[in-house]
Amino acid sequence: MEKLRLIIAYSTEVAVPVSLSQSPLNVGLAVELKPFSSQQVQDLVRRYELDWTNSQVEQLTAFVRGHPYLIQIALYHIWQQEMTLEQLLQMPFNDIEIFSDSLQAWAWQSQLLESNLAQPGRNMQANTVQKGSEQNSAEQNSTKQNNAERNFANNAQKLAQKSLNASVPTLLDLPEGSVRLNSPFYVDRSIESRCYQALCKSGALIRIKAPRQMGKTSLMVRIVSHADQLGYQTVRLNLQQAEESALGNLDKFLRWFSACISQRLHLPAQLDDYWDQDRGSIFNCTTYLQDHVLETLNCPLVLALDEVDRVFQSSDVAQGFFSMLRIWHEEAKTVELWEHLRLIVAHSTEDYGRLDINQSPFNVGLPIELGEFVPEQVRALAEVHQLSWSLTEVNQLMALVGGHPYLVRLALYYLACQDLSLDQLLAEATTNSSIYEDHLRRHLVTLNQQPELKVAFQQVVNSPEPVSLSTMYVYKLYSVGLIKRQGDQVIPRCQLYRQYFKDHL
Repeated sequence: MEKLRLIIAYSTEVAVPVSLSQSPLNVGLAVELKPFSSQQVQDLVRRYELDWTNSQVEQLTAFVRGHPYLIQIALYHIWQQEMTLEQLLQMPFNDIEIFSDSLQAWAWQSQLLESNLAQPGRNMQANTVQKGSEQNSAEQNSTKQNNAERNFANNAQKLAQKSLNASVPTLLDLPEGSVRLNSPFYVDRSIESRCYQALCKSGALIRIKAPRQMGKTSLMVRIVSHADQLGYQTVRLNLQQAEESALGNLDKFLRWFSACISQRLHLPAQLDDYWDQDRGSIFNCTTYLQDHVLETLNCPLVLALDEVDRVFQSSDVAQGFFSMLRIWHEEAKTVELWEHLRLIVAHSTEDYGRLDINQSPFNVGLPIELGEFVPEQVRALAEVHQLSWSLTEVNQLMALVGGHPYLVRLALYYLACQDLSLDQLLAEATTNSSIYEDHLRRHLVTLNQQPELKVAFQQVVNSPEPVSLSTMYVYKLYSVGLIKRQGDQVIPRCQLYRQYFKDHL
């Protein structure tokens, strides 16, 4: 899948799924096309070789609110001398024939007309209004058109060359999803070696626990890669890939689970040969893994399960699935064949409190809890982004976002791209133009969907002191990454969250 590149163009976010963690519209590089500025319109005017004043440029820009297509249409017809700017500005907006087709097709037509976007352009006092000129000869028109086309092509070439020459660090990774293997932007937290050592032990179970976007998948990818280097067979499975129909029934889920393991190992999925209704789903799945998978392999098998929190949405499926994983781990202590199995489980939540403690995989094995970056790691990461930072700049950023890996990397990415300065980033952090806007909005949607959790988090952000909450609220707020613990109490994970949610909840 590393060879796949996706480019998605869309006009609205109305179709965003309820579960934003499953949406492609809040990950990847977000490029939002905005209306033309007066300077951009001025560049277009020059390409059409129109001798306009700054006031005329501002009039047209305000008249259509910088809409790229309407500006191009207007300039083209003015350049063809079919009308003057003065004539265009004096027409009722909804009666302008050159705009009619577009206005009829656009869903925002009524909104455009109701808000009377044309008024700002009409009300401006123009210093100079273009006057109509005499009709040129056909030969003059042809010459003018050729000159404009040449100017347009030359300007486009210059812009393309400018983009190619932009000073962006090589191999700059957009901070979303897992950090690719061998990436210079991965921060080693010195826990990797412990995981590698544990992986060599028979029947190993490694539990990676952290809120979302803290680096669980990136660490898991490296453990799996290390297993590959040891010659182990590996299966990495993201449980977000399970469909809703499978998650509602334990038998369906375990059949899906077994089929996925077979597919990743390139084994035939002979489920019906091992599935007996009278024996029960857990026994069937266990037999399938033992006889069809482990017996077939001549080496250890690493089964890496990401986003296992998804299973918690069905208590029956969660109880059955996680108790089965515990059984598999225990089997490795007494059955030689099961010694070949290594389990890696990544999760965000502590909702496993409802599981039987003797049947849960979350209180055995090696626990790995990912924390935040420390100042030395942030400074080293800044250097990788070719930013010459002292401890002053590091402390400024961390005062806002703490050591949150995703928030830190997102800031460094945009600073390295020279899209904004550190001062600008800090000033705009909680606004709608912030680089964190999508991230913050995702959390806001989550809280608005759970009113009681929203009220609980309001207490946290509005209190200058640590707050005591019920255990269930602590579990949920921690799992989504909004809080951190101080003893038995909690505080917002960072000042960015405190400032933003104080204003929006």
